[in-house]
Amino acid sequence: MACAGGEQAAAFSGDDVWPYRIHMSSKYLELTRRKLELTRLPHKMPEPRSDEWWEPQPAVEPLLDFWLERFSWRDQERDFNAHVPQYRTAIKPAGSESPVRLHFVHARSPSAHAIPLLLIPPFPFTNLSLTHLIGLFTEPRDAAADQPFHLVMPSLPGLGFSDALPDKMPMIPSMAQMLDILMRRLGYRFFLVSNSGPSAHALAHVDWRVASHLALHHPDSCLGVHFLSPPLSPPQMRDSPLAWAKWKAASIVRSPMLGYSREDLDALRGAEESIRGRSRAPNAPTPLGLGTVGASEPNTLAYALCDSPLGLLLFFLMVLRISGLRGSLPPAEVIKMTELTWLPGPEGTMRLWAHSASRGLGKQENSRASRPRAAITVFLGDQELANGPRPRPAHRPYVCPAWASQQYRVLASSRVKGEPGLLVWERPEVIAAGARMLAKAVLAVDARLGAARAPSTVSLERPVVDDARNKVLSAETTRTATSDPEDARRRPPQAAEETIAKPLASEAITVPSTPDCARRKPIVTTRERRHAGTERDEDAEEQSGGGSEESGQGSPDTVIAVKVGP
Repeated sequence: MACAGGEQAAAFSGDDVWPYRIHMSSKYLELTRRKLELTRLPHKMPEPRSDEWWEPQPAVEPLLDFWLERFSWRDQERDFNAHVPQYRTAIKPAGSESPVRLHFVHARSPSAHAIPLLLIPPFPFTNLSLTHLIGLFTEPRDAAADQPFHLVMPSLPGLGFSDALPDKMPMIPSMAQMLDILMRRLGYRFFLVSNSGPSAHALAHVDWRVASHLALHHPDSCLGVHFLSPPLSPPQMRDSPLAWAKWKAASIVRSPMLGYSREDLDALRGAEESIRGRSRAPNAPTPLGLGTVGASEPNTLAYALCDSPLGLLLFFLMVLRISGLRGSLPPAEVIKMTELTWLPGPEGTMRLWAHSASRGLGKQENSRASRPRAAITVFLGDQELANGPRPRPAHRPYVCPAWASQQYRVLASSRVKGEPGLLVWERPEVIAAGARMLAKAVLAVDARLGAARAPSTVSLERPVVDDARNKVLSAETTRTATSDPEDARRRPPQAAEETIAKPLASEAITVPSTPDCARRKPIVTTRERRHAGTERDEDAEEQSGGGSEESGQGSPDTVIAVKVGP
């Protein structure tokens, strides 16, 4: 289970970063199978059926059969362990009595001019759902034209293989602090951060809040942030009279001016027409939304979903529909994302959702006088989709990039045609293009990001794993000088070559600086899955480090992911 680590987390000492291998106890996998076999589905609705509400049965029954008959967690487990560079480290956030273990993927680019990027997974998905993105960021086809990145993808605390934060802690500030510490621990004194999903209509805006808090409160290390459809509002006169005056002038004149483009004005008009069209729909039913229930009773949902793999599958199908998925995902992909939450347990996901949903979207306070740098990607919308047949995706208000100028120094913006949908699976190149847009803009004004190409400490200190003893030895690292912050306005220097001390030849397995997954094709549909067992079961079945597939030695709080595809 992804719960607070307690004594197990204490075993991670200091700034240790440990290679991580997944091993799920066979009894958890068997328990999952038994629960799926005992699933009771609702009676079919009598004909003719209403087209106002989604009917799950045509989608759920094939997925259930696929999960039972064709999906293999062991195959998925082997793929992750062989191809995905996974690590875990323990970080003690301010106010916590014990460290919290954070699971992350760290894929270094072979390019000499790569820069560090922290990519926040879209809530409620975990980092292992995004492994197919690694090559897109670390090894672009033309590294001279497209900026390569050293990619870090964490699982937010409480999700996947990461421990949950104590309930009474301020979750978003604590997560941002942990991620800042993580990047420094990996040797990245300066870095960029990007969302990977549109935030304006996301569940509780969790991933946007984390990225925004990093940019606003950790500007000495986070040099810029890329947002996808951030949940912004038009400027108000009481907060920013000048920004309000510009907005009013552009909206009244209906002409591109003062930072507002023709595309902005047309998209706003289309969004207004969409709202009017929905309000005129006859006999439009009121959906039974989970927002209020989830925000006030996260434990109720956690108990309901913790005992039903099918119930959790329906939850993710709901998330996919709300996100506006235009095409279809392979069954293995759907099962995988479900298993990545099912096996560790959904309680951390529900509590994080509740915590974030109970906070308003008011203006976030900036800890510094200067505004953090930002790049904004927005979507111009699709009128046909917005007013099409049900089930429709959640309403997406258009967000003008100029609205972000109240809190951020917007260096660049991009307006993309259509609806965002599920960018991670349908249009991942949009995410990468936005991150590269940010990198280009920041590199032009801040030399520190160029210096970050040669980290002050070698990434992950190149740990070496001895499977026989489950022991981690850190190789020596070579330090390089970083540029002075006073050079921020100068032209960025050429990236220095990175020197890495070689690990001891006597050790069994060396973690490569450029993981296999960066050289191979991205992982496509594979299967993984974790089951929520009791804490005493985890203690008996899991271990830190590598373990054989069927041994009783799993990793601590081992989580299993499962993919479901067509």
